[in-house]
Amino acid sequence: MRYSISVPNFGELADPRLHTEIAREAERAGWDGYFVWDHLLVWNGNVVADPWSILTAVALGTERIRLGPMLVPLPRRRPWQVVRQIVTLDRLSGGRAILGAGLGFPPHEEFEVFGEPSDAKARAAILDEGLEVVAGLMTGEPFSFAGEHVTIDDVTFAPVPVQRPRVPIWIGGAWPRRAPFRRAARWDGVVPILLDDGGEQIEVTVEAQRAVVAYTLEHRAGDGPFDVVFTGPLPDDDAQALERADELASFGVTWWQTSVDHPEQSLAHLRERILAGPPGRG
Repeated sequence: MRYSISVPNFGELADPRLHTEIAREAERAGWDGYFVWDHLLVWNGNVVADPWSILTAVALGTERIRLGPMLVPLPRRRPWQVVRQIVTLDRLSGGRAILGAGLGFPPHEEFEVFGEPSDAKARAAILDEGLEVVAGLMTGEPFSFAGEHVTIDDVTFAPVPVQRPRVPIWIGGAWPRRAPFRRAARWDGVVPILLDDGGEQIEVTVEAQRAVVAYTLEHRAGDGPFDVVFTGPLPDDDAQALERADELASFGVTWWQTSVDHPEQSLAHLRERILAGPPGRG
């Protein structure tokens, strides 16, 4: 099992230099990944930093830890620009980048207020086309694409990422909706969240994670490497955490991602959790 920290890009954490310090602390404490949120508008006065600038600072300040945006709302970004950003990050970090991608949430703050399409089906179509373009341009070979939303005519991008055939692409989705997990099955990893009957996000249970893994792997066409991320708080007791990690790993989970319990959680509490390290490594 690998363990990662998922960190907001706003509020107290809208300072790239602070992320550099925290990521160094995470690396020293034994964490395997440092992932940054990608939001534009938030409720704390819209004090927000660009995630790519944060990740650049993190890449320069660390040597081992994996890093990337978690998740990029690809429907509100030009996919060719994302390729330039993620390939640059991969080369800067020596091949440590991971690209998390999804529809984007919430639709009003991320799309509607800027005049972008907010309908889930429209965004899903844009996301699927964008993913094909991102993967195609990362090959370094001539690439063309003709879709409903994106058209590219014989374009070659260089340089290529350190990781081949591409930077790993992890897809986010909200369970029990099924379409995001059929999408994830076509790529390199899955990052689920869990919704209740009213459509509100709740903590991911082991039972829900098990269902996600079974459904996603059922739709896998290839046999290449595939990462499965469980997002949830780590128990304070190492023995309990390791027992839960073993249970998750037994049905295919490869990463345990923990985040702030709430975006308004104190920075001091976050750093305390980071310094404690993953279970068995503190």
